[in-house]
Amino acid sequence: MIVVDAPEDRLIRIFVGFDPRETVAYHVLARSIQARASAPVAIAPLALSQLKRVLTRERHALQSTDFSFSRFLTPYLSDYAGWSLFMDCDMLMRDDVARLWDLRDERYAVQVVKHDHRPRETTKFLGAAQTAYSKKNWSSVMLFNNARCKSLTPDYVNSASGLQLHQFQWLESDAMIGELPQRWNHLVGYDAPGAEISLAHFTIGGPYFPEYADCPMAEEWRAERDAMLYAGSQR
Repeated sequence: MIVVDAPEDRLIRIFVGFDPRETVAYHVLARSIQARASAPVAIAPLALSQLKRVLTRERHALQSTDFSFSRFLTPYLSDYAGWSLFMDCDMLMRDDVARLWDLRDERYAVQVVKHDHRPRETTKFLGAAQTAYSKKNWSSVMLFNNARCKSLTPDYVNSASGLQLHQFQWLESDAMIGELPQRWNHLVGYDAPGAEISLAHFTIGGPYFPEYADCPMAEEWRAERDAMLYAGSQR
């Protein structure tokens, strides 16, 4: 059952995880979304500096980014109305985000790419510890049916464990989690390369870090960065 378009859903609401150490990643992702979108988009960074009154939990030792937990405030920040899309900042949109938006399905509270991600390495970008757990990377792209995610209150997000949040234990059952096609969260360096990559995810480390400057799809990311920085007359 695909959702019927409602007035509050004609603007594609996108919340992007923000970490000052990856500022360029946020802006390149935002540019890549806007450049290909066939419908109006509103993109908001989940910057901790702007969430001090809402997100009060202490930083966890295993927290690799500022947005490890803030992502789960998306339904609250949307007034638990309509739909919203969350995505990590270390991504590159290669497709029209409206095609992802059109996959909204009222049967589900949230829709994700259901990876079977078993990382090989023990560390990732900036020396952060790499952890393995069930449903890993499912929460890096989430299409929220906000009215069905009212359990994600600020109190819950501030007090729940990382596993409770990232393993979707705030839902009554896994039957409330819908599946998105793999192309909408392609794990660069893990998933097999292919033509059907709508959203590339540099989960190990993006090409904006010197250690990952030569990672797969790095040149494409840099081309997008250059387009983001462009200023001049239109030819």
